[in-house]
Amino acid sequence: MKAIIQRVSESSVTINAKIVAQIQKGLLVLIGFEDSDTQEDILWLTTKIANLRIFADENQVMNVSLKDIDGDLIIVSQFTLHASTKKGNRPSYIKAAKPEIAVPLYEAFIAQMETELGKKVQTGQFGADMKVALVNDGPVTIVIDTKKRE
Repeated sequence: MKAIIQRVSESSVTINAKIVAQIQKGLLVLIGFEDSDTQEDILWLTTKIANLRIFADENQVMNVSLKDIDGDLIIVSQFTLHASTKKGNRPSYIKAAKPEIAVPLYEAFIAQMETELGKKVQTGQFGADMKVALVNDGPVTIVIDTKKRE
């Protein structure tokens, strides 16, 4: 499972000219799944995201988490995070989980993230053509791969 975590001052997801998710201060998480991802990966990553200390404290030091600020979250599925560009110029997505595997993982990830934060999170729509807008605050962008856990 790979995630791109972006600290945002605002973000939204639009599908067919309709805004389906919109937040102010919080995180936009782009998430991609592969066949080998497990519930253990979901638990590890959701805990990590909820507790990442990437928001400024009273001294303007990144020392406060999304949980601490009661910030909002948008989760967007993005299979292209598993693109392989090793050969040629057309990316291969062979490592990305097929929908029959990815959809249950996506739904479990959302549910666990809501449990971690103690509130509803907003999402895009799996497989939809989405327009994702954001104002990256900082900018702060963090990439996490549950297979590397760095």
